[in-house]
Amino acid sequence: MSYKIVVDSCCDLTAEMKEWSNLTVVPLTLQIGDYIIQDDENFDQEDFIQRMLSSSELAKSACPSPDAFAAACEGDEDEVYIITITDKLSGCYNSAVQGVTLYKEDHPDSTKKIHVINSLATSGLETILAYKIKELADNGTDFDEIVKTVEEFCVKDCFLYFYLESFDALKGNGRLFNLGAKVIEALRVKLICKRTDYGNITLAGKDLSETRIIQKLAAFVQRETEGADLTDKTAIVSYVCCKEKAEAIVKAIKEKTGYENVIALKASGLNSLYASNNGIIVSFSK
Repeated sequence: MSYKIVVDSCCDLTAEMKEWSNLTVVPLTLQIGDYIIQDDENFDQEDFIQRMLSSSELAKSACPSPDAFAAACEGDEDEVYIITITDKLSGCYNSAVQGVTLYKEDHPDSTKKIHVINSLATSGLETILAYKIKELADNGTDFDEIVKTVEEFCVKDCFLYFYLESFDALKGNGRLFNLGAKVIEALRVKLICKRTDYGNITLAGKDLSETRIIQKLAAFVQRETEGADLTDKTAIVSYVCCKEKAEAIVKAIKEKTGYENVIALKASGLNSLYASNNGIIVSFSK
């Protein structure tokens, strides 16, 4: 059976993914005042962050329309797997679900199987889920089994931690939720946060030193994957204008864990907006 993987632009793409012929990216919209762009292959991270730093207006984002997701379902494929950012941080998931409904209304005789997967995260975790779907589908796994396996994998075996130097974009756009009070009280220290099994954000650790924060991030990865066989697994370090810091974290993770494949990726536009300048997002599975 032929298949297509659809991701929103919160997914940080590897060089290999950009060559996949059956991958479609549905972009979000980014805005700083009157400056409005699509979060697509033309996104310039350095330029966008500089605009954020020099503007007095809060950077914002808008999720794709249901029509955009409906259009992404078009094609000759028998199966479509859609991966979105957590529904706790964006309307992308709901928009994708509505898009599937629109597609089915416009194609009442279609036998195409479509499923929307809530990543309960963003960034590299969407990347990891896309690779998992591809692995299963290429091995001939049944559609329903792929959906069940990937959704269980997302909750039980996937993790995301992040270290930001600025929480202004998250706070200003109302994305902190129950973390808000703790963050506001501790803005002068360096914080490590993580995603929960429900797709929310919670505080994981803090320190005054960036060097110790890097080691703590690696220690969290080590703790979450203890006892797991990581020989065929990948950890992803997404970064915003801080390649050297990302490379230091890659090195620390390799030293503390069994990961042989740890890659640094420049964060997408949406992730760059919310992680902000010098932000780091670490995504991994066991």
